[in-house]
Amino acid sequence: MKEMSAPEKVEDIEIRLLLEALYHQYHYDFRNYAMASVKRRLKQAREQLGFATISALQESVLHNPAMVPRLLGYLTVQVSEMFRDPSYFRAIREKVVPHLRTYPSLKVWVAGCSGGEELYSLVILFREEGLEERTLFYATDINQEALQIAEAGIYNLDRIQLFTENHRKSGGKSSLSDYYTAAYGRASFDKTLRQQVVFSDHSLVTDAVFAEMHLISCRNVMIYFDRPLQDRALGLFRESLARKGFLGLGAKESLRFSQHADAFNDFVREEKIYQRDGR
Repeated sequence: MKEMSAPEKVEDIEIRLLLEALYHQYHYDFRNYAMASVKRRLKQAREQLGFATISALQESVLHNPAMVPRLLGYLTVQVSEMFRDPSYFRAIREKVVPHLRTYPSLKVWVAGCSGGEELYSLVILFREEGLEERTLFYATDINQEALQIAEAGIYNLDRIQLFTENHRKSGGKSSLSDYYTAAYGRASFDKTLRQQVVFSDHSLVTDAVFAEMHLISCRNVMIYFDRPLQDRALGLFRESLARKGFLGLGAKESLRFSQHADAFNDFVREEKIYQRDGR
């Protein structure tokens, strides 16, 4: 392993101090996120926000609360799209939905909803399958600005072609254009898609279970966590899920090495969809 230079060691210390400050002052806990990713994002934040050092960024964060949401924008940035990995949504539609139909009411949790693309994908899918009206969707994230974007449901029009193609490949039963209006280079998704949605600030790092769910979709979030934090999140999902409930993870995520692995069975292995056991 290459030994760190003196400046790298100093920056490493600065980063850990900044993460401690962010936790103790504002209760945002990134201390157990994968450090390589955190370092990369903080360096980007330092450069683009115009600070000479991480320590200078820390001073600003501690004394200027308005800097916190700007920093969170870097630490929680997620590039997403509607119906991302269409085969995942096709599996939800064809394999999971038939089980969900057996319940008189449903609760779905989109954990780490970011800008809302995955949330709207699931709401549209549930509408097309006739399950929307009996479903309550929870969309959570630690980033308030991301939640505001999700709640607005407005996306640049140049993204819609990809969204539309993904929707088609996922087995969509209508045209995506049925769900939005386009004007001034932007697509605004119909307000009725939000009538069954609760948007809320929730941290997988520090917060507890808040409801019993039938489906939890948390994709491409835990890849930024270290192993103990992944286990904590999976423990939350285990506690939250009803017996025989479903958990969907991202393509690069797995239950394989988790202490909670025994509580789940592979349901659609290739799409990282798991079913909680009946115990």
